Amino acid sequence: MESLEVAIAGEICLSRDPGASMRKWREIFGISQTELADFLKVSSSTISDYEGGRRKSPGIGVISRFVKALIEIDKMHGGKIIRQLEKDFKKEDIFEAREFFAAVKGKTFAQKIDAEVVACPAKLKETVLYGYTLIDSIKVILKMPVHEYMFLYGRTPERALIFTKVETGRSPLIAVKVGKFSTEMKPAMIVLHGIKDVDVIAVKIAESERIPLLVTNKSLEEIKKVLAPFEG
Repeated sequence: MESLEVAIAGEICLSRDPGASMRKWREIFGISQTELADFLKVSSSTISDYEGGRRKSPGIGVISRFVKALIEIDKMHGGKIIRQLEKDFKKEDIFEAREFFAAVKGKTFAQKIDAEVVACPAKLKETVLYGYTLIDSIKVILKMPVHEYMFLYGRTPERALIFTKVETGRSPLIAVKVGKFSTEMKPAMIVLHGIKDVDVIAVKIAESERIPLLVTNKSLEEIKKVLAPFEG
């Protein structure tokens, strides 16, 4: 548990915007400002001021109390987020998960990677992302057990899953739909990389799950490059 606390605290301390990073972690744990404030015995406005940058950057003491509070509250909720974070979810030969230091709007993400929306354009307007995962669509389907699909979501499902080596887009969407029954999670966005014509079934699945579906032909190196400034 200590290594998890250190990792979260370290990210906040080193972040260019500690307040935004604090807010990100609070939202990842699914804890309201009110609940956190009550646990720490401070006012909700104090939490809001730190997250909004209206107070000076928090010191290591404040950050330490903040992180410990998130973990203790999650234990009270059953410890689901802690279990997710403590798992070794990095399987670099199949996928690569990257995290953002603060929320990124779905429309901004789409513009950065030169993506076209093919399903649920209205949903994209309210989409917020905290990271993305690059996935080898062939390997994840052939090599990764369904019960391990949760690893694709990194620290939070509020992310974009970018499937590479895609032919029609049907298999990745089916994998996400099937995986939802095992992981109880679904991504905030799905991106199909290097594809021209998207299978109609893939579009229908995205629409039924209310997941924005996008396509892009931007190189993977360029995608990593333009998204790097958002990473924590």
